[in-house]
Amino acid sequence: MEKNPIPQGKYIPAKRSRDLIYSAGMTPRIDGKLMLEGRVKVSEDISKYRDAVVQATKNAIVAIENTLEGNEKIKDIITMTVYVNAEEGFTAHSKLADFASDYIVKKYGERAICSRAAIGVQSLPGNAPVEIQIIAYCEKLLQG
Repeated sequence: MEKNPIPQGKYIPAKRSRDLIYSAGMTPRIDGKLMLEGRVKVSEDISKYRDAVVQATKNAIVAIENTLEGNEKIKDIITMTVYVNAEEGFTAHSKLADFASDYIVKKYGERAICSRAAIGVQSLPGNAPVEIQIIAYCEKLLQG
């Protein structure tokens, strides 16, 4: 089991309500440090941000998985919100969010493609380029 991302404030990485698990908004941090900072620029190749988007997505998934009990698994990803710290004129929010969707599909398969919002914002905590929040559905494993 990977350790939870380090909270950057007074919150927990994920919260459960029955069979739904809600991640906190996760930025691309490794051991509490941002791997990339700054606004997403119109002039940059979108692939520059792939690793940061994947790391933020991974952080959200790790937080969710660490909320599971021993006899449970993630059954489905319900929805994902991708916040993009975008400079004025940036319009490729969905392409950036596709990096997150690709990671989820690679981890859980095509069944995990979820509804999604990709939203441009003026700023994010720590000047992170992206922040990702995920809601997942879990189920108990069959005993036998």
